[in-house]
Amino acid sequence: MAKLIYKNASKTFTKCELNQVLMVCRQLTSLDLYDTDPINIHESRFDKILVANRGEIACRVIGTARQMGIKTVAVYSLADYNSRHVFLADEAVCIGPAPSTQSYLNIDKLLEAVKQTKSQAVHPGYGFLSENATFVQALEREGVAFIGPSVDSINGMGDKLESKRLAAAAGVNTIPGYDGVVKDAEHCVFLAREIGYPVMVKASAGGGGKGMRIARNDDEAREGFRLSTQEAASSFGDDRMIVEKFVDKPRHIEIQVLGDKHGNAIFLNERECSIQRRNQKVIEEAPSTFLDTWTRTAMGQQAVALCKRLGYYSAGTVEFLVDSQRNFYFLEMNTRLQVEHPITECITGIDLVHQMIRVAKGNILLL
Repeated sequence: MAKLIYKNASKTFTKCELNQVLMVCRQLTSLDLYDTDPINIHESRFDKILVANRGEIACRVIGTARQMGIKTVAVYSLADYNSRHVFLADEAVCIGPAPSTQSYLNIDKLLEAVKQTKSQAVHPGYGFLSENATFVQALEREGVAFIGPSVDSINGMGDKLESKRLAAAAGVNTIPGYDGVVKDAEHCVFLAREIGYPVMVKASAGGGGKGMRIARNDDEAREGFRLSTQEAASSFGDDRMIVEKFVDKPRHIEIQVLGDKHGNAIFLNERECSIQRRNQKVIEEAPSTFLDTWTRTAMGQQAVALCKRLGYYSAGTVEFLVDSQRNFYFLEMNTRLQVEHPITECITGIDLVHQMIRVAKGNILLL
């Protein structure tokens, strides 16, 4: 069973019913502006895009591209030859065996598919190579557009230490802590005492709840550093650690942002994802029932300020921790389309994939 919360009403859905609800939301919000808005008739557009993903998000992107009159190319591993996205696309290319390292994460195979089909752009979906700067650079060398942000934005926000520095420079509230890399366990203890317990010891390259531990005393700081370092090295290939003040029982609220290549950036309200298991999101709600108008606006303004500082374009999500007094602090920025983006589409009526494709072609935001 899954639970979808929309505005102030809630209902329990089966997985099948939930999929049907999401399909209806997308049909209602995925407006074909090329047919309904005369301003857009002469906009630049791609003729063909390759979707470097599979499953739900591949179907999602293909559906919007079709509405925009753009041909699509699906890629698939041998295990996914009978998947729905393969049949929805205009063309499909096998990119290797089942293991993702040999298919969906194989940049060379994806580039071959791009060249073979003469695709003009690539939409990465989420996961896999969606936040991989090396992939974006490889596409740029081939003259192929990436439907997502720039290499600099991906690199800057992909590292927690660097992203915190950039956020602070943009005037975004950040969690008090040490702005450098922790040298060893004893250095971690020293910093924790300076900051004041409890603290959070976490991986600079971390994500998905991995490589992070709460420490409430010296012993926990040492043990947290050791365990987080090991987990970060095995999960991310990067064992650098940072230490921050631990925000007790925070709300986890993310701001959806959208920017173009002309310096424009907007925020599309928030999604609350405070209900989590092992630091991984279980339920997302929009709008948040906890935020007031002032806090929502302030968070959105800071998210936009960060986008402008980065020169950010495409869709992205700026995540914040919010305490019981509605003080909010920058957590991270995801430089891609979020898994949970449909609830933002439900409350705004804006097709985010449509806007990503428009922006990647150099068109200005019309929102």
